[in-house]
Amino acid sequence: MTKKNGGPRVGILMGSESDLEVMKAAAKILTELGVTNELRVLSAHRTPDEAGAYAANAEANGTRVLIAGAGLAAHLAGALVAHTTLPVIGVPLAAAGGLNGLDSLLSTVQMPPGLPVATVAIGGAHNAGLLAAAILALSDDALAKALKAKRKEMRDKVLAADQRVRASK
Repeated sequence: MTKKNGGPRVGILMGSESDLEVMKAAAKILTELGVTNELRVLSAHRTPDEAGAYAANAEANGTRVLIAGAGLAAHLAGALVAHTTLPVIGVPLAAAGGLNGLDSLLSTVQMPPGLPVATVAIGGAHNAGLLAAAILALSDDALAKALKAKRKEMRDKVLAADQRVRASK
């Protein structure tokens, strides 16, 4: 899929390198669908200027959707949406010392009026990647076809499992 000004169509940000294994799921599905993306570590609290600048410049760089994964206070998605009108998808993450991700979920989903952040399940980076692709597919027929093929693949997998289970009786 084409990219404007050389930048990725989807920016995937995380507050800490410890979030990388979870957030790689977003990059993996996007790459499978042919969507350019990049993974970055930028913190709402430790690198606020850099995170804000990334969001503020994303559209000019060709990025069309941001995905932000963070744990505990989970302010990254909100910090990004404060600097851009691009869609931002929040991925709440479970973190050591937290509430198994519930704290992150509530922080991510409770945005003030006028600054929405789409939010997926705790640790739901794969779905965040699919949601980003669905947003992009609104104006990309090839990506829309790829998403439909992915859905058909999932359907076929479930139906094959159903056949195996029914045949095993």
